[in-house]
Amino acid sequence: MPNQTDKITNSKPQITDKTQAANIPKTQTNYRDLEERTLEFAKKVIYLCKSLPKNTIGLELIKQIIRSACSVGANYREANEALGKKDFVHRLRISRKEAKETTHWLELILEANPEFKQQIQILIKETQELRNIISAIIDKANAQ
Repeated sequence: MPNQTDKITNSKPQITDKTQAANIPKTQTNYRDLEERTLEFAKKVIYLCKSLPKNTIGLELIKQIIRSACSVGANYREANEALGKKDFVHRLRISRKEAKETTHWLELILEANPEFKQQIQILIKETQELRNIISAIIDKANAQ
């Protein structure tokens, strides 16, 4: 039976049907891949939170990180349904801000729970990668 660490480290979004991937235009595949990646990231944070101690400090940190980690993907999805370029960039900036906030909460959880260092470092790295990807999308949108 896989443990919580396996769920955090081994869960990677993939398109399993190669013909399905070939029929989707490249840009559509890219944004769907990032939607899936942000969803998987939020799930990994949830798995981590399920294993954290449920004491006074832990419960408050869990509430905060669940909100910010889940908001990264929610705001990215909203950006994909934006009414215009300005709305698109605005929602992406919110998504990036939530990713940055998630890093903050992960660092505090690590401070309170050093025994989860490996899992938290993996999540911090993923948060940084998501933030960099979203920043690149914002830069590209602003350059157009």
